[in-house]
Amino acid sequence: MSFKIILLPGDGIGPEIVSAAVKVLEKVGKVCGFSLEFAEHLIGGIAIDKTGNPLPEETVTACKASDAILLGAVGGPKWDDPSAKVRPEQGLLGIRKTLELFANLRPIQPFDELLDASPLKREIVEGTDILFVRELTGDVYFGESGRYGEGKEETAFQQMIYSVGEVERVVRLAALAARDRRNHLTSVDKANVLEPSRLWRQTAARVMKEEFRDVKYDVVLVDAMAMYLIQRPRDFDVVVTANLFGDILTDEASILPGSLGMLPSASIGAGGPGLYEPIHGSAPDIAGKGIANPLATILAAAMMLRYSLKRDDAAEKIEAAVRSLLADGLRTADIARGKPSLNTAQMLDAVLTRIV
Repeated sequence: MSFKIILLPGDGIGPEIVSAAVKVLEKVGKVCGFSLEFAEHLIGGIAIDKTGNPLPEETVTACKASDAILLGAVGGPKWDDPSAKVRPEQGLLGIRKTLELFANLRPIQPFDELLDASPLKREIVEGTDILFVRELTGDVYFGESGRYGEGKEETAFQQMIYSVGEVERVVRLAALAARDRRNHLTSVDKANVLEPSRLWRQTAARVMKEEFRDVKYDVVLVDAMAMYLIQRPRDFDVVVTANLFGDILTDEASILPGSLGMLPSASIGAGGPGLYEPIHGSAPDIAGKGIANPLATILAAAMMLRYSLKRDDAAEKIEAAVRSLLADGLRTADIARGKPSLNTAQMLDAVLTRIV
């Protein structure tokens, strides 16, 4: 059995962490009896530098023909000019839209060995197990935008837009995920203020009533959810929310495990290849230094094996290897809390030796 994987290393530490994940995938493939064919393509800032386009057509064509996609990170100070017409992030938004990757899955499950790495008290964080399902191809990120006027009268706008169909499909996916977990779905919106949120709430309630009466369902306003994530994260199972709210809330939730360097994500859609990536950024300040934490990308590779390639056996071996090395006290600098730490290559070796 062979799988075709497209690699999009991108910018900053992206090439370093994707390279580490590839070595892990190759090792687990040998152990579990399957092979992977890798092809690397451009996205983000490096794509702008080489082609003038953050998402070259060659990249899109390759992704469409693949079994799955592994992404590093995009962006950096080099391309941060707010007046630029072409930006690295357009590549990421573009691939999501083109492949109809309408749902982003972000598991927030702190490792027991890293509970003390979180700035929150152990008794608050321990036992947390949340799956965020963030709608990924609608909202203000894809709404009409522009500017008009001059001087102090210059005005900018960006439309927040959702359709019934967009809400239905992501709520349905989240409810199915809840059925496979603890059977509890929470929808997050801002229906007391925003019209798109009122449509979201009405549509979500109808889908749950008509199709998922067996799933416990509740609704929380986004500002309250921001507080509850810090106050009582264990109360939540699956959380579904809009693109903008999900972007912010999942970054906030990253403090529960103690580091962005530990959190993977999966972007999936209507049957095409999924895209897997760490939720952290390109970290240009440490790019090329060999000290980046590769574990989020390695765990994203495990999600790829589980969701797109249907190789739960291989995913479990990677996840077990990560748990084992953490139990042995091995840490990169971002999770070491001032204690001795490993560099990227050393952490990679620690994972590889535990995949048997």
